[in-house]
Amino acid sequence: MSIPRPEHPNPQWQRENWLNLNGQWEFGFDDSFGKEITVPFCPESALSGIGNTDFMKVVWYRRKIELTPEQLRGRVLLHFGAADYLATLWVNHAEIGSHEGGYTPFCFDITRHVQAGENELALCCEDDCRNPLVCSGKQSERQESHGCHYTRTTGIWQTVWLEFVPRDYIYNAVYQGDPENGLLHIKASVVGQGTGELQARALWEGREVGFASAQVVGSDAQLTLELSETHLWEVGVGGLYDLELSFNEDKVHSYFGLRGIAMDGYKFLLNGRSVFQRLVLDQGFYPDGIYTAPTAEALENDIMLSMAAGFNGARLHQKIFEPLFLYYCDKLGYLVWGEFPSWGGDTADPALLGKLLPQWCEEIVRDRNHPAIVGWCPFNETHVGQCESTLRTVYNTTKRLDPGRPCIDTSGYVHVVTDVFDVHDYEQNPSRFAAHYEDLGKGEFHESRRGCGYIPGQPVFVSEYGGIGWNTGEGWGYGKGPETEQEFKDRYEALTNVLLQNPYMFAFCYTQLTDVEQERNGVYTYEREPKFEVAFFHRVNTQKAAVEE
Repeated sequence: MSIPRPEHPNPQWQRENWLNLNGQWEFGFDDSFGKEITVPFCPESALSGIGNTDFMKVVWYRRKIELTPEQLRGRVLLHFGAADYLATLWVNHAEIGSHEGGYTPFCFDITRHVQAGENELALCCEDDCRNPLVCSGKQSERQESHGCHYTRTTGIWQTVWLEFVPRDYIYNAVYQGDPENGLLHIKASVVGQGTGELQARALWEGREVGFASAQVVGSDAQLTLELSETHLWEVGVGGLYDLELSFNEDKVHSYFGLRGIAMDGYKFLLNGRSVFQRLVLDQGFYPDGIYTAPTAEALENDIMLSMAAGFNGARLHQKIFEPLFLYYCDKLGYLVWGEFPSWGGDTADPALLGKLLPQWCEEIVRDRNHPAIVGWCPFNETHVGQCESTLRTVYNTTKRLDPGRPCIDTSGYVHVVTDVFDVHDYEQNPSRFAAHYEDLGKGEFHESRRGCGYIPGQPVFVSEYGGIGWNTGEGWGYGKGPETEQEFKDRYEALTNVLLQNPYMFAFCYTQLTDVEQERNGVYTYEREPKFEVAFFHRVNTQKAAVEE
């Protein structure tokens, strides 16, 4: 049987010696098993072969694997891209460890617990999206989907794989580009004896354009690559260098993009040039896979559909998208904001911070080397009094981990401390919509937005607008739906022009790329079919923005 999702799950950190464990696993709602499931698809999905959309507080996975003596020469690492929510692993009946968090990766060194020949892996996942200390994003807390809450995801939903590494290996690395001087700074950590040399080699279209090495001190090494050719990463173009990292017998294949981002007054600058972010809300749901795209091609296709409609990026909304999706963003030059699925968690409860912050840090550490990510947003639509200290702590931690990107503390409503002031505005009347932003040049907001933490002169971003429903049937969209195709187009163009033509606006984000179950306000249907000719959206969205003058 062919392996589903057979590609390596993370092109930015890839070794040659690895084994994909997707495919058939034993499955059960308790440890008696009795069913089979297709990993990496969640049991709620059709592609899993289970299709159970009821609440599942505990699910179990089990499978046998064969290992050779050659594979056991070094270390054996078992990786899970993501499993929702509390995952506990056993190898050959020995409990190895647990990971809490349904969206971030985890890895166990299982070297001491495996043998040549047959081995047994077992994973238990506990999940309760109605627990106020569990952040579950847009997963429905009711039996059924409703409003903007959709089918749940339980258990494994990203690729599972084994990695065979030397005893001494590179654990991780952080890249910091300096495009003005043609440099790449690298900070790396290693596991093992900590003696040896870290080497880095950069390539552009197959030819070497930089080499550097540094002695590992303890478990860390720092070096700087001087690049003989400078190629900037650009919107709609991409531009990626290949990068090879070596430490003793270990070699990692990676890549990086060379680009500079900055906020300058009301402007967002990419490589020193004002770029208007024409974003679309992308929730990353699929009819047959729920959280998991059926193929790698489906991930790339979503970006291509967005770009065909004239968007140059997306808010990756209330979900941590898999690394392969971010690779396609990097490759295609597609701007994205990294979010955390904060919904479901009670931000009024100070105890949430201890649960959420480690997961948010794991996301930043996993994704901060992606050039496509231009900002972070850990929360969505929090309200006054919902534990301001939590928002402030998460914002400050974000800036320590990644000072080079702007951070929005909480998208949409009341800000505590933020680099960008964003609002959600679903006003459907273009004239009233325009009035909300007509005094930005005076450092003022419309009275409906006052008291929300706006500091005059901050860059402004309408991070949700539109949401115009079309042929909603039993579903819904925002406001009164248009009665004709022309009414839809007139409303879309007028609302969008308000934002493009405002010289104090650097971005918009239209709701949304595709329909998701009962929420039917996408540019495309849930099945990724266009609702209108895509050329219309492309023409409207790609008009020159006032801030780009």
